[in-house]
Amino acid sequence: MVDDLVMRSAGHGDVRALLEFWAAAGENGSRPADRPEAVGRLIDRDPEAILLATAADRIVATIICGWDGWRANLYRLAVAPDLRGRGLGRRMLEQAEDRLRGLGAERFCAMVLDDNDLGTALWRAAGYTRQEDWSRWVKAAGQSAEGARR
Repeated sequence: MVDDLVMRSAGHGDVRALLEFWAAAGENGSRPADRPEAVGRLIDRDPEAILLATAADRIVATIICGWDGWRANLYRLAVAPDLRGRGLGRRMLEQAEDRLRGLGAERFCAMVLDDNDLGTALWRAAGYTRQEDWSRWVKAAGQSAEGARR
């Protein structure tokens, strides 16, 4: 495993390091760029939503476990490339599920990019299955309906 591993919730002091970590270790696909103020708003709204693992004072894994009082959503599961295959992703997922279960979650939903083979393998090994009858629909918050049709 990893020596000196500390698992905790992210705070405002972690935002810059989180953004750097996600840029290096995250699957970024077609997602909008991360911004410090957006991460800060999440921490303000739900201080325990971003779980991170550190070793030797560096972030080595993260997961966001969002809860809106009804649905549990998991995303931004990322592990430092040099530490993959050591069970960190599984440990992060277990911590996130424990938190969400404690809040009342009865089902977990994970957002995983279709071409993320490594991530897909982890989610499948943890008992998740791909839901074929749903598609994710997105719209930028500042976009009008007219702009979306173009």
